Amino acid sequence: MTEHLRADEVAEWRPPWQRHEDAPHDEAAPARPDTPADEPVGDPDEYAQAVGVPSQSSAEAAAAPGDEVEDTSPVPDDVDLGAVLEAILMIAEEPLSEDFLSSVLERPRSQVREQLGRLSAEYTGDGRGFDLRRQAGGWRFYTRADYARYVERFVTDGASARLTKAALETLAVVAYRQPVTRGRISAIRGVNCDGVMRTLVARGLVEECGTDPDSTATLYRTTTLFLEKIGLDTVAQLPELAPFLPDDVTDIEEDEQR
Repeated sequence: MTEHLRADEVAEWRPPWQRHEDAPHDEAAPARPDTPADEPVGDPDEYAQAVGVPSQSSAEAAAAPGDEVEDTSPVPDDVDLGAVLEAILMIAEEPLSEDFLSSVLERPRSQVREQLGRLSAEYTGDGRGFDLRRQAGGWRFYTRADYARYVERFVTDGASARLTKAALETLAVVAYRQPVTRGRISAIRGVNCDGVMRTLVARGLVEECGTDPDSTATLYRTTTLFLEKIGLDTVAQLPELAPFLPDDVTDIEEDEQR
């Protein structure tokens, strides 16, 4: 008998989308116990929020004409601007300009400059082991010069960090004649400078900056690290070199142009 009942059930079975046709229109079909309830309209979609998909309400709000997007608020007045600057400069890998800091913190440039100067004077007055200085067009923390030999001993672990005389001469040529090719540097110094140039590039003091339009040779210039090391903002602040140049430099340049 059980087999007959199962056969009747199979014969009367219909897919779910056709079952509502047999049910009375004024009666709702009973819900299955394993069917989850519909989500209430307007509830946030956690998955969409996690993957960054905007909801319909937010999309409609964004598309509404005439609505203005609110700007991010600046650093509140009750927050110590000096502490904020310290936190940012502590992780800076290169000098940060006053314009950049003013833009990030949404504070007037004059206020940022004043606070940076105040911090620098405070560190100097307290005799801290570090200093806040403006170099290479921006502000950055540096170890104080009075303790340079101890820091050098720690960083180099006994190895010499000083440049050789040949490296200093080559670096000076690049600094004053940049952009310049290796051939012109060798002509000015009178010796091959390939090895020295590789050393300067490896130390981050010199970098490539294109090619010469006539000879297609690689051009070189000094880096931001070079400015930091010598304590200048720009290469325009380098002292005049003319009194120290040999007399035959002009002749060498004329021979190269021929």
